[in-house]
Order: sequence, then C-alpha cells, then structure tokens
Amino acid sequence: MKEFDVAALADTDDREAKASLIESFSRRIGEAMNWPPMAGRAAGVLMLSDSPLSTAQLQDALDASKGSVSETTRLLIDNGVIERFKEPGQRQFVYRWRSDAWIGCLGHQYRATTQLLDFAESVQDQGRTLPSVQRRRVEQMEEYYRFMTNRLQELLREYSESATSGDSV
Repeated sequence: MKEFDVAALADTDDREAKASLIESFSRRIGEAMNWPPMAGRAAGVLMLSDSPLSTAQLQDALDASKGSVSETTRLLIDNGVIERFKEPGQRQFVYRWRSDAWIGCLGHQYRATTQLLDFAESVQDQGRTLPSVQRRRVEQMEEYYRFMTNRLQELLREYSESATSGDSV
C-alpha cells in the first residue's frame, strides 16, 4: 500500500487547514462523544480520506503506535462509525468511514442505553426492600432509561429512513 499523505485528505492543498480540521475533530467530536483525542483525530482522518487506510497509514497520519491505532480503531468500530475489512486480493485489513456512520453511531447509543435499561430493571427488582427514597431513585432511573430507549429507537428508525442517512459519498 502507498504511504499515507495528509494532503490527500481533501481537495484543498492547504496542509495546515487539513491538520487544523483533524484537530477540530479531536476536540469537538472526540470530546462530545467522550472519546480520547486520538479517536477524534482518527475519526477526522478516516472521514476525510478518499480511500481506506491501513494500520500503517493511520500510524503515519496520527503519529501513533500500532497499539494505539489498534485500540483507537476498535473504539471507533464499537461506536459504529468505521469499518474494518480486507480489500479483494489483499492480506492486510484496512479501515474506512462507514457510509452509514451516523446510523451506526445512533445504533451504538441505543444499544448502550438498552443495556442501562436492563440494568435499571434488574436493580429495581433487587431493590424492592429498599427504603422508599432509594426505591424511588431506582424507579426514576428505570423510567429515564425506558424513556431514552424508546426515543432513541424512534430516532434510529426515523433517521434510517431519511433520504441521506446512509448515502455513499
């Protein structure tokens, strides 16, 4: 595979602007998603890349170790925004921004909230003998996660059906 060049990320020739944009991903998306800065930067690199990138190319682009890139890509895969695959005829895996990344991201949030709802329901079952104040707190937790799960499920369905949610670009 060819060596990765940050200049190949977008149409503009301004490397500083591209580097600044990637750092913005690190700060804004990374922080908002509660990701480490490296994950935000990797998301920016992959979102702006014209083609899939190998681990070595990501290492170069992010100035990071193989282990750090591996951990970062695993996080982004788990969050539903990138995918790992082998191109036909190639032995090594590459990574790319998913065409339906925002559906994947919303799906991740839905799954996490569903897990918390399951937990809240089990706590409520176990906490039936708690004093009334603590029992009410547990009930409120279950009500909150039920509300959030229902709304996230509706949002996921609605966004998945929208015209541009999974457009390939």
